[in-house]
Formats: sequence, structure tokens, C-alpha cells
Amino acid sequence: MTATSTSLREKIPSDPDPDALYEAFSTWAFEQGYTLYPAQEEALIEIVSGANVILSTPTGSGKSLVATAAHFVALAHGRRTYYTAPIKALVSEKFFALVEVFGPDAVGMMTGDSAVNPGAPIVCCTSEILANIALREGDRADIGQVVADEFHFYSEPDRGWAWQVPLLELTGAQFLLMSATLGDVSFFCADLTHRTGRTTTPVTSAQRPVPLTYRYAMTPLHETVDELLHGGQAPVYVVHFSQAAAAERAQSLTSINVCTKAEKAAIAEHIGGFRFTAGFGKTLSRLVRHGIGVHHAGMLPRYRRLVEQLAQAGLLKVICGTDTLGVGINVPIRTVVFTALTKFDGVRQRHLKAREFHQIAGRAGRAGFDTDGYVVVQAPEHVIENAKALAKAGDDTKKRRKVVRKKAPEGFVNWTESTFERLTQSEPEPLVSSFAVSHAMLLNVIARPGTAFTAMRRLLEDNHEPRHMQRKHILRAIAIYRALRAAGVVEELDEPDEYGRSVRLTVDLQFDFALNQPLSPFALAAIELLDRESPSYPLDVVSLVESTVEDPRPVLSQQRFLARNEAIAEMKAEGIEYNERMELLEDIDHPKPLEELIEAAFETYRRGHPWVADNEPSPKSVVRDMYERAMNFTEYVRFYGIARSEGLLLRYLSDVYDALRHTVPDEAKTEELGDLIEWLGELVRQVDSSLLDEWEQIRDPDPAARGASGDQVRPPSTPSAVTANERAFRVLVRNELFRRVELAARRNYDALGELDGESGWDSQAWEHALEEYFAEYDTIGTGPDSRGPAFFHVETGPGRWHVRQTFDDPDGNRDWAITAEVDLAASDEVGHAVVRVLDVGEL
Repeated sequence: MTATSTSLREKIPSDPDPDALYEAFSTWAFEQGYTLYPAQEEALIEIVSGANVILSTPTGSGKSLVATAAHFVALAHGRRTYYTAPIKALVSEKFFALVEVFGPDAVGMMTGDSAVNPGAPIVCCTSEILANIALREGDRADIGQVVADEFHFYSEPDRGWAWQVPLLELTGAQFLLMSATLGDVSFFCADLTHRTGRTTTPVTSAQRPVPLTYRYAMTPLHETVDELLHGGQAPVYVVHFSQAAAAERAQSLTSINVCTKAEKAAIAEHIGGFRFTAGFGKTLSRLVRHGIGVHHAGMLPRYRRLVEQLAQAGLLKVICGTDTLGVGINVPIRTVVFTALTKFDGVRQRHLKAREFHQIAGRAGRAGFDTDGYVVVQAPEHVIENAKALAKAGDDTKKRRKVVRKKAPEGFVNWTESTFERLTQSEPEPLVSSFAVSHAMLLNVIARPGTAFTAMRRLLEDNHEPRHMQRKHILRAIAIYRALRAAGVVEELDEPDEYGRSVRLTVDLQFDFALNQPLSPFALAAIELLDRESPSYPLDVVSLVESTVEDPRPVLSQQRFLARNEAIAEMKAEGIEYNERMELLEDIDHPKPLEELIEAAFETYRRGHPWVADNEPSPKSVVRDMYERAMNFTEYVRFYGIARSEGLLLRYLSDVYDALRHTVPDEAKTEELGDLIEWLGELVRQVDSSLLDEWEQIRDPDPAARGASGDQVRPPSTPSAVTANERAFRVLVRNELFRRVELAARRNYDALGELDGESGWDSQAWEHALEEYFAEYDTIGTGPDSRGPAFFHVETGPGRWHVRQTFDDPDGNRDWAITAEVDLAASDEVGHAVVRVLDVGEL
């Protein structure tokens, strides 16, 4: 929708009766170029009549337009309306879309990370936000309507409670529950009608605006894709169930001639000066110029956005990605190709569920663009190869007997054409309750006005769980309550207070204490245990904060792998036997700075704050490790071999940066810690500014102020000049120099040569320069003091900085140093400090 759509609020009739509301919205929709489908009309009639609606229609059938209609009706009646979605990216996308329709003053957003205009009449939020409001305020909450998108998440084991709680608690609200794959919803119809007193109408439609054609392919994948391209069935999304498989497949498909020369020229023109960094960036650059995209959650956001925008412009014919395309991925697709009908669910390899299959297949066919959509399922590779070999043998019985059939890979879970037919014909499985009890739930209920025992009993006995599970939840709730009382966090009153509470909290909880980073208050308290005068203080603060942020598992896994490889080499050198080595390896893990201090501090903290038992700190070193190794983002990704997870790493760095800025009080921020925070922020910004740009855009969501409509397709923005933030750039330069100090201390001349070979300082030059130093001194210091300002000197100048990094020799003479110059223009071009060594020697 464009900025001209902001006139929708002006369409609200003075007398908002159902007929007037229906007429007003349908007229506006027509003016925007929409013709309502029968299911949309039926849903709109029920919404204006005040009914709850469960909208289960295929992808591309216009559920978003029905949601907009629901918000319009709520505004007309003066009721606050909440839109909820499972992921922050989808919440953000809907926030901007609604701003364009209703205007920036009418729409707010709450995600746990940020709150923008939270008092607005329309609020976009994650499902957990709404659930916590419902727990804290119950039916007194100022919520007149709930629009729950992707409602099939109700069955998610870890998060399903957040979709159920609003249904249980917000009895005065009107509900619009939406998903393409809900299955039988008769239970929800009866339950919602009983709780809200409103009629609940299921609106379903098996008829897609763009019909789908299904087929089972017995040709190799590259032949299947080639056939689809020449058959006019592009864009093609090739679905994989691992990120590695998606990236590998994209590279293998470059053997197909995907684009014409003219199309490749158009891609190059659209890309323009977009910055592709080393590693996966270079691979992606080559792929997209060939007309092939890659799309998965491990990529940098700006890479994903570039692929989406090239696809929206019709420039990519093939996209290889993961099954995450079912939620909030804005990529136009005509054909979906399944490379398998099985996936690993974290425990075992299993067949896809009907809901999963339809959720992915439903993305094929674009309403308004395609008249048909296509879904192709590949037979297993070994089955295809065996069929080809038998076909080649023909009808000759002897030749067919001699065919050596290829076996399935070890652990392979087979699927057949019968599996394919069953999935295409099956309805999505019924949704199953995933209710859960936590400390946060009890604290929220106790904080609300009224009798907490009555409210909690109703919540525990009148949820959607079977009776035997309700008993388990009741026992857990009792145990949590006793722990809260023993800790003095809650107290029972002799007489109800002015809010009717017979139990009350003895501590104040911020609204979002269970959201975003729930351990931030612990980190804040633990900072007081650190020695501010210690040279390691800035990095110790980082370690505390890192322990409260969600683990980046692929990074930690590679850290553990590297640590164990190094340990094995050392143990072999020491002559330790194999069995003993294997036993010793069990104790080797990824780095965990301050582990003992953090665990002891947390044990003390939880006695007075027992609700934090839902979340325990996880000591780790990623930001600290990157800083101590003096590596930039690209070098760190290459060092640990995590190119396929660089997007996850960036999200982690952004979370730590945000936590450092908002958790650490100003009085605890020393100059050195401030420098480190500036360094981290600039590092994130230079790698991919889209995350920080989005924060800024959220603060000012007015389409007119941004000067562009949401429909325009433009490459992701280039980050600002890295030299513009002099404080952060100075740290980047210091890290570049100190990395050379660390390598020199280890006498790793080959690595030094790789860094500086192009400027004349190859491994031999470094070794020769340092021979004299090591003839005089045994070591080069690399501790916290060694990287301090006393050992680093900068002379700034136009276009060039001249810098000197002094060695921390054991005698304290400080008479050896690395002298270098920094090219500012080159640094701005690549997004990190470009350093050229001039001399290594005695001062």
C-alpha cells in the first residue's frame, strides 16, 4: 500500500453501524484496487457485526486486508486493537504497513526490544507481549480487539502458551484468528463463544485465488529446475531443510543458464555499489549476478533484503532457501520445489506434517501476478538415479539384473510418491494445547487487581489442557508460589488492600521484566562486584552482559571444536594416551570468562529474585573473544568457519551492543568501556546497518518523513563512513595494530605476512624485523595493560593517520614499536580500518 492509503481513517462513518462500516471499508478497498474475494466479504460481514472470526484461508487470499478491516472497525467503535505475530520482523513489517494506512499517530509497536507510541489505538506486538498484558490486567485490560496472525503457532511447544493466554483472559475482546493451516477449528469456535459471549464464525476457503498444480518429479533437480525455467514457471523457490544444503544447491545450479545477458545487466545495474564482504558475500555476489538467490536466517539481514528486492523486481529466477519462507518472508514465488519430504526436528529425522507441507507449498502462486502456482516434490536422489539406470537398461532382463542400485544414505528416512499424495490430500493436523506455567506468569497474575488465588485457579483449571496436564501445572504453580513466599517476594495480607488483593508483591517489576533480556537486572546488580580499577574491567562488564544474552549456538559450537582440536594437539605432544585424551576432552568447552563469579552471583541474586529461575545466565565469550583477538567481523567469521551463520552472529553482536547501552548505568561506564561500546556499535553498523537503521526508522515511521513508499524497490542502504565516528574508528585502528602485536608475540610470521604482504611486509620481512627484538627480550606482553592507551599513539591528519603501537617488553623499556599509516578513504570504502605497516623496530 502506498502513502495515499492514509485516508482510511477519514472513511470512518459518523454512525458506525454494521452496514455503514461494511460499505465504507469495501469502498476504500475498491479505491485501492482491491476486489474482495468471497471469503474476505464473509469475514468482513462477521467482523462489522461484532462476531469473532477464525479465518483459515490459503496463502495469498488476502488475510492482511481482513486484518486491516478489523482494525478499521475497532477504531470506528473507539476500541483499542492489537495485532500480534510470532516474530519481530513480521511485527515490524506490519507496523510500517499500518502506519501507511492509518497514519503514524494511530499505530504503535511493542516487541520487548523497543516500544514506539505504545498508547496508540492500534498496537503491533509479539504474542508474548499481549500474553503478559493479559496475565497482568485480565479482563480489565484496555483491549477491545485482538488480531492474531499465524495462529497455528498455538501448538508450538515452547511458545504456544502465548497464543492461548489471551483467549483465556481477554473475555471482553473481539478476536480475529488467522492462518493458512488451521485444520479443524470447531473447538476454538465453541470455546471463544463461551468465553466472550460473541458468536464465533469460522471462515474457510479451500479455493485459492491462484490455484496450485502438484507433481512428483523423477528427474534430477537441475533438470527439474531447467524444465521449470523454460516452461515459464519462474520464480522458483527450492526448499531445503538446512542452511548448508541451500547454499550448496545454489552453487551447483550455476551450471544452468538461468538469465539472458540483458537480465544479468539489469541485475548488475540494480546491485550498483552494494558492498559484498569477503566470505559468503563474494559467493552471493556471484550467484545473484547469475540470477540465483540464497535466502535463510543465517545470512546477514542486508543480504536477505537484497535477495528479496531483486526477486520483487523480477530479476531472480531461482532462490534456494530453507523452510522458514512460510512466515513473514516477502519473496514472490510462482513455483515451490521440495528437495525432501523429511526434516530433522532437533530430535530425529521425520516426515513433514501436513501443516508444514501446506504452509510451505502455499507460498507458490502470486495473487495479481500469476494465474497458476506450481508445487514440485523431488523423489529421493538415490531413487532417481536407480530409475535412470534401469531405464537405460531398457527391457533387457540381463542388463536390468546387472544394474547396481545405489543405496540410501545411512539414517535416511524414505519418502515416496504415496507420501507426496498423502500430504497433498491431508488437512492440517488439529492444533494441540501447549500451555505452560512460569514464575513470570504467577508474578503477573499476583500484580493484577483482585484476588490472585481466584484468577490463578481459573487460569489453571479452565485452560485448554487435558485434566492430567492441568494437575501437573497446578503442582508447579504451588511450588513456584511457595518459593516466592519463602524469598519474601510476595506476602499474604490480613485484609484485602484497596485493589482487592489478598496477596501482593513486595518488589516493583517493570512492565517488560519477562521480555527482551530478562536477566538484565541481574547483570546490573553483578556489575557492582567488578573492580573498576582493573585493566580488564571493560571486558569483564562485556562478559557479564554476554552471559545474559541468548547463546549463538553455531558460534559456540565452533569455539568448542577449535578448543578441542588445540587441546588434542597439545596432549599428543605431551604423549597422553588416546583413552585419557578422550576423557580430558569432555571437560573442554567454549570460553566462559568469569564463570565462577557469575554462577556465585546468580545463586545469591535468585534468593531474592526467584523468578529469574526461568532464565539462567550462560557465560560465554564472543564479543570479548573478537575484541581480544583484535579481529574484525569478516576475519572472525573466517577464523571460526561460520560463514553460513554470520547473520546469527550479527544479531548476537547487536543484542549485546543494545544490552550494553541500556543495561550498564552511565556511572559504571569508564572511558575505556565507552570506547569498547562505540567500537561494537560501529562494527555492527559497518557490517550491516539495517538493524540499527530499523531502530531509527521505527522511531520516525512517518512515510512522508522517510520520503518513500513501502512499494519502492531499492537496494539496502550503504552504511555511513567508518571514519565519521572518530572515537569508534580509533578503537578499530588500535585493534588492527594490536592484532599484529599478538601475532608477533606468538612469532606467527605466516599470519603477519598474510596481513601485510601486499604492503611489502611478508612473513620473511616480519621475521627479520623481530629477530633483534627477541634477541634482547623473551616475550611481548599481550595482557589488558598492553593494549591500553599508554602503548598506542595517533597523529591525525587529512586523509591519513600516522599511528604507533609500542611493544610491552618485560623490562618496561618500551623502546620497540610498530609504525603504520591508516588510509581514511580506503577505510571508508571497505568499512574497516585499512592499515599499512611502515616500520617495525627500535625507537
